[in-house]
Amino acid sequence: MTRRLRRSAGAGALVAAGLAILLALAAVWSFEGAGPKARDGAATTTVILPRGAGVRQIGESLRRAGVISSSGLFAVAARLTGAASHLKAGEYAIRSGESMAQILDDIRAGRMVRHLISIPEGWTSGMALDAVNASDVLVGTAEEPPEGSILPDTYEVQRGEDRAEVIARMRAARDKLLAQLWANRQPGLPLKDPEEAVTLASIVEKETGVPDERPHVAAIFVNRLRAGIPLQSDPTIIYSLTKGRPLGRGIRASELAAPSPYNSYKAPGLPPTPIANPGKAALMAVLHPPKTGDLYFVANGTGGHAFAATLDEHAKNVARWREIEKQRAAGER
Repeated sequence: MTRRLRRSAGAGALVAAGLAILLALAAVWSFEGAGPKARDGAATTTVILPRGAGVRQIGESLRRAGVISSSGLFAVAARLTGAASHLKAGEYAIRSGESMAQILDDIRAGRMVRHLISIPEGWTSGMALDAVNASDVLVGTAEEPPEGSILPDTYEVQRGEDRAEVIARMRAARDKLLAQLWANRQPGLPLKDPEEAVTLASIVEKETGVPDERPHVAAIFVNRLRAGIPLQSDPTIIYSLTKGRPLGRGIRASELAAPSPYNSYKAPGLPPTPIANPGKAALMAVLHPPKTGDLYFVANGTGGHAFAATLDEHAKNVARWREIEKQRAAGER
């Protein structure tokens, strides 16, 4: 009797061990093997994991989305692999049939969908707001920020993020950079505060598309401010006409003569606000201008400018530019 009980117990233990092995193999297969197919034959399934979600909540979100078969197995695997405390919130595009192991690895590594908004240097605040409004992953509304108050850069945004918060991030980035640059500025500049530096940098940004020219152009404008000479910058005229949008034609003589606080041919000093959002390089150029005696510049026909220290030199440069314009006009006929 005792022997029969022992044999039965042993057999039961073997069966239990076998079942445990089978369950373990099934769990491994479920974890490492192909996952569920995406619904409706889609190539990927989008899953958004909220901030602050625990491993069980994440597993349940994945199960409800149909990308894993067991939230419990996901939670156990996350804890056993040490991934549980490193799972990152965000938006994930999970491929149809992707294994639970790969999904867990992607969430641990933060391989989420990236949505980017790029604000080029020299864009106006209105143009930046247009870009934010055009993003179909953002929500809410935002007011146009003051001109020159945002930092041109590429910003990563998340689905469901508020547009006003994105604009606020852009403004905070500019404020942080400007505070750093202003604190280390060249002494003796004819600029009374950081906002005047932004205004001048915005003019430099719009005056030249050649990065290496920014410091030279900035130095000329600084020299003109010191000498009390009008800045005579065409982009300030355009800003008064279109709020910085492309004019699409040349500036008319009547527009050059029209009174406006943005007409830097008529109004002395700086305009009342920036005319665009300058980037870091333009701000650096204004706050650390090189020494030069130049006071004038004009286009040279190659995309850059010819610089001059005297009005006579400048007149010669202008004459050369007019000749280039005539030759181009004749070639287009």
